[in-house]
Amino acid sequence: MGSAATSRHAAGLGLTVLLVAGGTVACSSSSGGGDAASASPAAGGGTYTIWDPYPQYDKSSEWVKLLETCGTQAGVKIERTGYDTSDLTNKALLAAQQGNAPDVLIVDNPVVSTMAEAGVLTTTEENKLDTSAIAPNLLAAGQSGGKTYGVPIGANTLALYYNKAVLKKAGVDVASVKDWASLTAALAKVKAAGKKGITFSAIGTEEGSFQFLPWYWGSGAQLTKLDSPEGISAAALWTDWLKKGYAPNSVINNTQTTSWQEFATGDYAFAENGTWQLANAEKAGFDYGIIPIPAKAGGTAPAPTGGEFVSIPVQKDTARYATSQKLVACLTDTANSLTTTTTLSYVAPTEAVQAKQVEQNPKLEVWVEAVKAAKGRTSDDLGTKYPKISEPMWGAVQAALSGSKNPQQAMADAQTAAASATQ
Repeated sequence: MGSAATSRHAAGLGLTVLLVAGGTVACSSSSGGGDAASASPAAGGGTYTIWDPYPQYDKSSEWVKLLETCGTQAGVKIERTGYDTSDLTNKALLAAQQGNAPDVLIVDNPVVSTMAEAGVLTTTEENKLDTSAIAPNLLAAGQSGGKTYGVPIGANTLALYYNKAVLKKAGVDVASVKDWASLTAALAKVKAAGKKGITFSAIGTEEGSFQFLPWYWGSGAQLTKLDSPEGISAAALWTDWLKKGYAPNSVINNTQTTSWQEFATGDYAFAENGTWQLANAEKAGFDYGIIPIPAKAGGTAPAPTGGEFVSIPVQKDTARYATSQKLVACLTDTANSLTTTTTLSYVAPTEAVQAKQVEQNPKLEVWVEAVKAAKGRTSDDLGTKYPKISEPMWGAVQAALSGSKNPQQAMADAQTAAASATQ
Protein backbone atom coordinates (compact mmCIF):
# COMPACT_ATOMS: atom_id res chain seq x y z
CA MET A 1 0.00 0.00 0.00
CA GLY A 2 1.05 3.65 -0.20
CA SER A 3 2.59 5.77 2.49
CA ALA A 4 1.47 5.25 6.01
CA ALA A 5 -0.91 8.11 5.49
CA THR A 6 -2.99 6.24 2.97
CA SER A 7 -6.69 6.12 3.13
CA ARG A 8 -7.64 6.87 6.70
CA HIS A 9 -7.78 10.52 5.67
CA ALA A 10 -8.55 9.55 2.19
CA ALA A 11 -12.04 8.80 3.22
CA GLY A 12 -13.01 10.31 6.56
CA LEU A 13 -13.43 6.90 8.06
CA GLY A 14 -14.14 7.52 11.69
CA LEU A 15 -17.24 9.42 10.69
CA THR A 16 -18.20 6.72 8.25
CA VAL A 17 -18.10 3.98 10.86
CA LEU A 18 -19.71 6.08 13.54
CA LEU A 19 -22.55 7.60 11.58
CA VAL A 20 -23.16 5.80 8.33
CA ALA A 21 -21.87 2.29 8.97
CA GLY A 22 -19.50 2.41 6.02
CA GLY A 23 -16.46 0.16 5.76
CA THR A 24 -13.09 1.03 7.16
CA VAL A 25 -10.37 1.50 4.56
CA ALA A 26 -7.50 2.51 6.79
CA CYS A 27 -4.06 1.39 5.75
CA SER A 28 -3.18 -0.29 9.00
CA SER A 29 -5.73 -2.43 10.76
CA SER A 30 -3.78 -2.99 13.94
CA SER A 31 -5.28 -1.47 17.05
CA GLY A 32 -3.12 1.01 18.87
CA GLY A 33 -3.36 -0.76 22.21
CA GLY A 34 -4.39 0.76 25.50
CA ASP A 35 -7.99 1.51 26.35
CA ALA A 36 -9.78 4.71 27.16
CA ALA A 37 -9.48 4.23 30.88
CA SER A 38 -5.81 3.26 31.03
CA ALA A 39 -4.81 6.19 28.83
CA SER A 40 -6.54 8.81 30.94
CA PRO A 41 -4.53 11.85 32.06
CA ALA A 42 -2.38 11.09 35.08
CA ALA A 43 -3.01 13.00 38.24
CA GLY A 44 -0.51 15.69 39.12
CA GLY A 45 -0.18 17.21 35.64
CA GLY A 46 3.25 15.73 34.90
CA THR A 47 1.94 13.42 32.16
CA TYR A 48 -0.07 14.55 29.15
CA THR A 49 -1.88 12.11 26.89
CA ILE A 50 -2.00 12.30 23.11
CA TRP A 51 -4.22 10.06 20.99
CA ASP A 52 -3.64 9.84 17.23
CA PRO A 53 -4.79 7.71 14.26
CA TYR A 54 -1.29 6.55 13.31
CA PRO A 55 -0.87 3.10 14.91
CA GLN A 56 1.67 2.26 12.21
CA TYR A 57 4.22 4.57 13.86
CA ASP A 58 6.11 3.09 16.81
CA LYS A 59 8.43 4.67 19.38
CA SER A 60 11.37 4.69 16.97
CA SER A 61 9.46 6.76 14.36
CA GLU A 62 10.05 10.43 13.59
CA TRP A 63 6.44 11.11 14.54
CA VAL A 64 6.66 9.72 18.08
CA LYS A 65 10.09 11.32 18.59
CA LEU A 66 8.53 14.68 17.68
CA LEU A 67 5.72 14.16 20.22
CA GLU A 68 8.27 13.38 22.93
CA THR A 69 10.41 16.41 21.98
CA CYS A 70 7.36 18.66 22.23
CA GLY A 71 6.62 17.17 25.65
CA THR A 72 10.18 17.83 26.83
CA GLN A 73 9.96 21.45 25.62
CA ALA A 74 6.70 21.88 27.54
CA GLY A 75 8.21 20.28 30.65
CA VAL A 76 5.89 17.25 30.70
CA LYS A 77 5.98 13.53 29.93
CA ILE A 78 3.96 12.34 26.92
CA GLU A 79 1.84 9.22 27.01
CA ARG A 80 0.88 8.55 23.41
CA THR A 81 -1.57 5.99 22.00
CA GLY A 82 -2.14 5.31 18.30
CA TYR A 83 -5.53 3.91 17.29
CA ASP A 84 -7.20 2.95 14.04
CA THR A 85 -9.31 5.87 12.83
CA SER A 86 -12.68 4.24 13.50
CA ASP A 87 -11.53 2.96 16.89
CA LEU A 88 -10.20 6.38 17.83
CA THR A 89 -13.50 8.15 17.16
CA ASN A 90 -15.50 5.78 19.31
CA LYS A 91 -12.92 5.68 22.14
CA ALA A 92 -12.65 9.47 22.21
CA LEU A 93 -16.43 9.87 22.49
CA LEU A 94 -16.56 7.27 25.27
CA ALA A 95 -13.61 8.79 27.14
CA ALA A 96 -15.26 12.22 27.01
CA GLN A 97 -18.47 10.79 28.47
CA GLN A 98 -16.42 9.22 31.27
CA GLY A 99 -14.58 12.49 31.94
CA ASN A 100 -11.13 11.17 31.00
CA ALA A 101 -10.54 12.51 27.49
CA PRO A 102 -6.92 12.78 26.31
CA ASP A 103 -5.21 16.17 26.55
CA VAL A 104 -4.54 16.30 22.82
CA LEU A 105 -6.64 14.49 20.22
CA ILE A 106 -5.75 14.13 16.54
CA VAL A 107 -8.73 13.10 14.39
CA ASP A 108 -9.71 12.87 10.72
CA ASN A 109 -11.14 16.21 9.62
CA PRO A 110 -14.77 15.14 8.96
CA VAL A 111 -14.92 13.81 12.55
CA VAL A 112 -14.26 17.25 14.06
CA SER A 113 -17.86 18.44 13.69
CA THR A 114 -19.12 15.19 15.28
CA MET A 115 -16.80 15.68 18.26
CA ALA A 116 -17.69 19.36 18.50
CA GLU A 117 -21.43 18.67 18.44
CA ALA A 118 -20.96 16.06 21.18
CA GLY A 119 -19.27 18.69 23.35
CA VAL A 120 -15.91 16.89 23.33
CA LEU A 121 -13.67 19.70 22.01
CA THR A 122 -12.66 23.17 23.17
CA THR A 123 -12.79 26.04 20.67
CA THR A 124 -9.68 27.92 19.59
CA GLU A 125 -11.10 30.89 21.51
CA GLU A 126 -10.99 28.82 24.68
CA ASN A 127 -7.69 27.06 24.09
CA LYS A 128 -5.86 30.04 22.49
CA LEU A 129 -4.52 28.07 19.49
CA ASP A 130 -3.19 30.41 16.80
CA THR A 131 -4.84 29.76 13.42
CA SER A 132 -3.79 32.97 11.66
CA ALA A 133 -1.32 31.34 9.23
CA ILE A 134 -3.59 28.43 8.26
CA ALA A 135 -5.15 28.45 4.78
CA PRO A 136 -8.87 29.30 5.26
CA ASN A 137 -10.13 26.48 3.00
CA LEU A 138 -8.23 23.92 5.13
CA LEU A 139 -9.27 25.47 8.44
CA ALA A 140 -12.92 25.34 7.34
CA ALA A 141 -12.96 21.56 7.70
CA GLY A 142 -12.58 22.04 11.47
CA GLN A 143 -15.23 24.72 11.82
CA SER A 144 -18.82 24.25 12.94
CA GLY A 145 -21.44 26.79 13.88
CA GLY A 146 -19.01 29.68 13.38
CA LYS A 147 -16.41 28.27 15.80
CA THR A 148 -13.05 26.61 15.13
CA TYR A 149 -12.15 23.40 16.96
CA GLY A 150 -8.49 22.76 16.17
CA VAL A 151 -5.79 23.19 13.56
CA PRO A 152 -5.03 20.96 10.56
CA ILE A 153 -1.80 19.02 10.88
CA GLY A 154 -1.64 18.83 7.09
CA ALA A 155 -3.80 18.02 4.11
CA ASN A 156 -3.91 15.81 1.10
CA THR A 157 -6.31 15.57 -1.77
CA LEU A 158 -6.88 13.97 -5.16
CA ALA A 159 -5.43 14.60 -8.61
CA LEU A 160 -4.96 12.65 -11.85
CA TYR A 161 -1.85 10.55 -12.31
CA TYR A 162 -1.08 9.78 -15.95
CA ASN A 163 1.12 7.32 -17.81
CA LYS A 164 3.30 9.24 -20.26
CA ALA A 165 3.93 6.28 -22.59
CA VAL A 166 0.24 5.42 -22.91
CA LEU A 167 -0.66 9.02 -23.77
CA LYS A 168 2.21 9.25 -26.26
CA LYS A 169 1.08 6.07 -28.04
CA ALA A 170 -2.45 7.48 -28.27
CA GLY A 171 -1.20 10.83 -29.59
CA VAL A 172 -2.54 12.75 -26.59
CA ASP A 173 -0.80 15.90 -25.37
CA VAL A 174 -1.61 16.11 -21.66
CA ALA A 175 -1.56 19.92 -21.91
CA SER A 176 -4.76 19.63 -23.97
CA VAL A 177 -6.65 18.16 -21.01
CA LYS A 178 -8.28 21.23 -19.50
CA ASP A 179 -11.95 20.32 -18.90
CA TRP A 180 -14.34 17.36 -19.06
CA ALA A 181 -14.75 17.48 -22.84
CA SER A 182 -11.00 17.43 -23.54
CA LEU A 183 -10.43 14.68 -20.95
CA THR A 184 -13.16 12.53 -22.51
CA ALA A 185 -11.67 13.15 -25.97
CA ALA A 186 -8.28 12.00 -24.65
CA LEU A 187 -9.87 8.82 -23.23
CA ALA A 188 -11.47 8.10 -26.63
CA LYS A 189 -8.04 8.36 -28.31
CA VAL A 190 -6.47 6.07 -25.71
CA LYS A 191 -9.15 3.42 -26.23
CA ALA A 192 -8.75 3.67 -30.01
CA ALA A 193 -5.01 3.07 -29.54
CA GLY A 194 -5.76 -0.22 -27.75
CA LYS A 195 -5.05 0.93 -24.19
CA LYS A 196 -7.28 1.56 -21.17
CA GLY A 197 -8.60 4.98 -20.21
CA ILE A 198 -9.12 5.93 -16.57
CA THR A 199 -9.51 4.13 -13.26
CA PHE A 200 -10.98 5.44 -10.01
CA SER A 201 -12.77 4.26 -6.88
CA ALA A 202 -16.57 4.30 -6.88
CA ILE A 203 -17.07 1.75 -4.09
CA GLY A 204 -20.23 2.08 -1.97
CA THR A 205 -18.52 3.67 1.03
CA GLU A 206 -17.21 7.11 1.98
CA GLU A 207 -14.21 6.33 -0.21
CA GLY A 208 -16.50 6.38 -3.25
CA SER A 209 -17.96 9.75 -2.25
CA PHE A 210 -14.45 11.10 -1.67
CA GLN A 211 -13.48 10.22 -5.25
CA PHE A 212 -16.75 11.43 -6.77
CA LEU A 213 -16.66 14.85 -5.08
CA PRO A 214 -14.08 16.54 -7.40
CA TRP A 215 -16.35 15.79 -10.36
CA TYR A 216 -19.49 16.70 -8.43
CA TRP A 217 -18.09 20.00 -7.11
CA GLY A 218 -16.29 20.55 -10.42
CA SER A 219 -19.70 20.59 -12.12
CA GLY A 220 -20.72 23.52 -9.89
CA ALA A 221 -23.11 21.37 -7.81
CA GLN A 222 -23.80 21.90 -4.09
CA LEU A 223 -24.20 19.01 -1.63
CA THR A 224 -27.54 20.42 -0.47
CA LYS A 225 -29.10 19.63 -3.88
CA LEU A 226 -27.87 16.30 -5.22
CA ASP A 227 -30.35 16.28 -8.11
CA SER A 228 -29.39 19.63 -9.60
CA PRO A 229 -28.60 19.53 -13.34
CA GLU A 230 -24.93 20.00 -12.41
CA GLY A 231 -24.96 17.09 -9.96
CA ILE A 232 -26.68 14.84 -12.48
CA SER A 233 -24.07 15.79 -15.11
CA ALA A 234 -21.28 14.50 -12.80
CA ALA A 235 -23.01 11.13 -12.35
CA ALA A 236 -23.63 11.02 -16.12
CA LEU A 237 -19.94 11.69 -16.85
CA TRP A 238 -18.79 8.61 -14.95
CA THR A 239 -21.67 6.51 -16.29
CA ASP A 240 -20.86 7.46 -19.90
CA TRP A 241 -17.20 6.56 -19.38
CA LEU A 242 -18.22 3.05 -18.31
CA LYS A 243 -20.70 2.65 -21.18
CA LYS A 244 -18.06 3.67 -23.74
CA GLY A 245 -15.37 1.48 -22.18
CA TYR A 246 -13.21 4.42 -21.12
CA ALA A 247 -13.32 3.22 -17.50
CA PRO A 248 -13.53 -0.42 -16.33
CA ASN A 249 -16.60 -1.93 -14.64
CA SER A 250 -14.29 -2.76 -11.71
CA VAL A 251 -14.54 0.86 -10.51
CA ILE A 252 -17.86 -0.05 -8.84
CA ASN A 253 -15.96 -2.21 -6.33
CA ASN A 254 -12.60 -0.43 -6.47
CA THR A 255 -11.07 1.04 -3.34
CA GLN A 256 -8.39 3.66 -3.86
CA THR A 257 -5.85 0.88 -3.32
CA THR A 258 -7.25 -1.53 -5.93
CA SER A 259 -7.73 1.35 -8.34
CA TRP A 260 -4.06 2.20 -7.89
CA GLN A 261 -3.10 -1.43 -8.54
CA GLU A 262 -4.93 -1.21 -11.88
CA PHE A 263 -2.99 1.91 -12.83
CA ALA A 264 0.28 0.26 -11.72
CA THR A 265 -0.17 -2.41 -14.43
CA GLY A 266 0.91 0.25 -16.93
CA ASP A 267 -2.17 -0.25 -19.12
CA TYR A 268 -4.13 2.83 -18.04
CA ALA A 269 -3.75 6.41 -19.23
CA PHE A 270 -5.13 8.03 -16.06
CA ALA A 271 -5.87 7.24 -12.41
CA GLU A 272 -7.62 9.42 -9.88
CA ASN A 273 -5.71 9.05 -6.64
CA GLY A 274 -4.02 10.92 -3.83
CA THR A 275 -0.79 12.37 -2.55
CA TRP A 276 -0.21 9.19 -0.54
CA GLN A 277 0.50 7.21 -3.74
CA LEU A 278 3.58 9.27 -4.65
CA ALA A 279 5.99 6.69 -3.24
CA ASN A 280 4.19 3.93 -5.18
CA ALA A 281 4.29 6.04 -8.35
CA GLU A 282 8.07 6.21 -8.07
CA LYS A 283 8.18 2.40 -7.89
CA ALA A 284 5.71 1.81 -10.75
CA GLY A 285 8.41 1.30 -13.37
CA PHE A 286 7.04 3.76 -15.92
CA ASP A 287 7.17 7.51 -16.49
CA TYR A 288 4.23 9.25 -14.89
CA GLY A 289 2.97 12.79 -14.45
CA ILE A 290 0.24 14.45 -12.39
CA ILE A 291 -2.37 17.06 -13.31
CA PRO A 292 -5.13 18.58 -11.18
CA ILE A 293 -8.62 17.15 -11.76
CA PRO A 294 -10.25 19.47 -14.30
CA ALA A 295 -13.55 21.17 -13.54
CA LYS A 296 -16.37 20.74 -16.08
CA ALA A 297 -15.80 24.11 -17.75
CA GLY A 298 -12.04 24.26 -17.10
CA GLY A 299 -9.75 25.19 -14.26
CA THR A 300 -9.03 23.04 -11.20
CA ALA A 301 -11.97 21.22 -9.62
CA PRO A 302 -12.32 21.55 -5.83
CA ALA A 303 -11.31 18.14 -4.51
CA PRO A 304 -12.08 17.12 -0.91
CA THR A 305 -9.39 17.60 1.70
CA GLY A 306 -8.09 14.65 3.61
CA GLY A 307 -5.99 14.97 6.73
CA GLU A 308 -6.29 15.29 10.46
CA PHE A 309 -6.95 18.10 12.93
CA VAL A 310 -5.08 18.53 16.20
CA SER A 311 -7.59 19.46 18.85
CA ILE A 312 -7.77 19.97 22.61
CA PRO A 313 -10.60 18.06 24.30
CA VAL A 314 -12.61 19.49 27.20
CA GLN A 315 -11.03 18.80 30.63
CA LYS A 316 -12.45 19.18 34.13
CA ASP A 317 -9.13 20.73 35.12
CA THR A 318 -9.02 23.72 32.76
CA ALA A 319 -5.51 24.60 33.99
CA ARG A 320 -4.26 21.80 31.72
CA TYR A 321 -5.18 23.74 28.56
CA ALA A 322 -2.12 26.01 28.73
CA THR A 323 0.28 23.06 28.46
CA SER A 324 -1.87 21.31 25.84
CA GLN A 325 -1.75 24.52 23.80
CA LYS A 326 2.07 24.46 23.99
CA LEU A 327 2.11 20.86 22.76
CA VAL A 328 -0.15 21.63 19.78
CA ALA A 329 1.77 24.81 18.95
CA CYS A 330 4.99 22.78 18.96
CA LEU A 331 3.56 20.10 16.66
CA THR A 332 2.30 22.65 14.16
CA ASP A 333 5.01 25.33 14.22
CA THR A 334 6.82 26.07 10.95
CA ALA A 335 9.97 24.04 11.66
CA ASN A 336 8.16 20.98 12.94
CA SER A 337 5.36 21.20 10.37
CA LEU A 338 7.87 20.44 7.63
CA THR A 339 8.97 17.27 9.48
CA THR A 340 5.39 16.25 10.28
CA THR A 341 3.96 16.77 6.81
CA THR A 342 6.91 15.06 5.13
CA THR A 343 6.57 12.07 7.50
CA LEU A 344 2.82 11.79 6.87
CA SER A 345 2.94 12.51 3.09
CA TYR A 346 0.87 15.66 3.53
CA VAL A 347 0.80 19.12 2.05
CA ALA A 348 1.40 21.63 4.85
CA PRO A 349 -1.50 23.86 5.95
CA THR A 350 0.52 27.10 5.70
CA GLU A 351 1.94 28.80 2.61
CA ALA A 352 5.36 29.21 4.23
CA VAL A 353 5.82 25.48 4.74
CA GLN A 354 4.22 24.60 1.39
CA ALA A 355 6.94 26.68 -0.29
CA LYS A 356 9.64 24.74 1.61
CA GLN A 357 8.07 21.43 0.61
CA VAL A 358 8.10 22.32 -3.09
CA GLU A 359 11.69 23.51 -2.75
CA GLN A 360 12.64 20.09 -1.37
CA ASN A 361 10.46 18.11 -3.78
CA PRO A 362 9.28 19.90 -6.96
CA LYS A 363 6.84 17.04 -7.67
CA LEU A 364 4.69 18.36 -4.82
CA GLU A 365 3.88 21.55 -6.71
CA VAL A 366 0.80 20.08 -8.41
CA TRP A 367 -0.42 18.82 -5.03
CA VAL A 368 -0.01 22.24 -3.44
CA GLU A 369 -2.09 23.67 -6.30
CA ALA A 370 -4.77 20.99 -5.78
CA VAL A 371 -4.86 21.58 -2.01
CA LYS A 372 -5.30 25.32 -2.54
CA ALA A 373 -8.46 24.61 -4.58
CA ALA A 374 -9.71 21.87 -2.22
CA LYS A 375 -12.50 22.08 0.34
CA GLY A 376 -13.57 20.18 3.42
CA ARG A 377 -16.44 17.73 3.14
CA THR A 378 -18.13 19.25 6.19
CA SER A 379 -17.52 22.83 4.96
CA ASP A 380 -20.39 25.13 3.90
CA ASP A 381 -21.62 24.64 7.48
CA LEU A 382 -22.77 21.09 6.69
CA GLY A 383 -21.06 19.64 9.77
CA THR A 384 -22.72 16.41 10.90
CA LYS A 385 -25.19 16.59 7.99
CA TYR A 386 -22.40 15.61 5.61
CA PRO A 387 -22.41 11.82 6.20
CA LYS A 388 -26.22 11.77 5.87
CA ILE A 389 -25.80 13.30 2.40
CA SER A 390 -22.71 11.31 1.44
CA GLU A 391 -24.32 7.89 1.90
CA PRO A 392 -27.24 8.51 -0.51
CA MET A 393 -24.76 10.12 -2.91
CA TRP A 394 -22.45 7.12 -3.09
CA GLY A 395 -25.54 4.92 -3.42
CA ALA A 396 -26.69 7.01 -6.38
CA VAL A 397 -23.30 6.71 -8.07
CA GLN A 398 -23.41 2.93 -7.60
CA ALA A 399 -26.94 2.75 -9.04
CA ALA A 400 -26.01 4.86 -12.08
CA LEU A 401 -22.79 2.94 -12.79
CA SER A 402 -24.46 -0.46 -12.44
CA GLY A 403 -27.27 0.64 -14.77
CA SER A 404 -30.03 -0.07 -12.23
CA LYS A 405 -31.09 3.61 -12.50
CA ASN A 406 -30.29 6.39 -14.95
CA PRO A 407 -28.21 9.24 -13.48
CA GLN A 408 -31.22 11.57 -13.19
CA GLN A 409 -33.35 9.05 -11.27
CA ALA A 410 -30.40 7.96 -9.11
CA MET A 411 -29.60 11.50 -8.02
CA ALA A 412 -33.30 12.40 -7.53
CA ASP A 413 -33.76 9.40 -5.20
CA ALA A 414 -30.55 10.32 -3.37
CA GLN A 415 -31.77 13.88 -2.82
CA THR A 416 -35.05 12.62 -1.37
CA ALA A 417 -33.17 10.35 1.04
CA ALA A 418 -30.67 13.06 2.01
CA ALA A 419 -33.38 15.66 2.59
CA SER A 420 -35.27 13.25 4.84
CA ALA A 421 -32.12 12.35 6.82
CA THR A 422 -31.02 15.95 7.36
CA GLN A 423 -34.35 17.52 8.40
